[in-house]
Amino acid sequence: MKRALTLLSFGAVLAFASTQLLAAGNIDNGKQKAAACFACHGTDGNAVDPQYPRLAGQYNMYIQQALNEYKTGQRDNAIMKGFVAQLSDQDIQDVAAYFSSLPTKLDTLQGHIQGDKK
Repeated sequence: MKRALTLLSFGAVLAFASTQLLAAGNIDNGKQKAAACFACHGTDGNAVDPQYPRLAGQYNMYIQQALNEYKTGQRDNAIMKGFVAQLSDQDIQDVAAYFSSLPTKLDTLQGHIQGDKK
């Protein structure tokens, strides 16, 4: 009985900790901080020009990783590097929370890869 209570308590602590990790970004703050992104990626994260990635519904951690890679120079894009240079770690978490929370309109890659014909 004592072992079962210990395991149950441990499970509750893990569940709480994982919820806190997933809640790191603030969607409302992210929408405000992402205003500069809207010109290329769209307010709803569903860019219509295939040269710009659709961010709506993308994995939160992927967006964070990509933004951090632009910031450190691991990804080389002068435009993105300029935008991301202004973002703090919390800003990146918030922007990622915003875009990952949006519904995607991408059901296929056809016509959304540069060079594809629609």
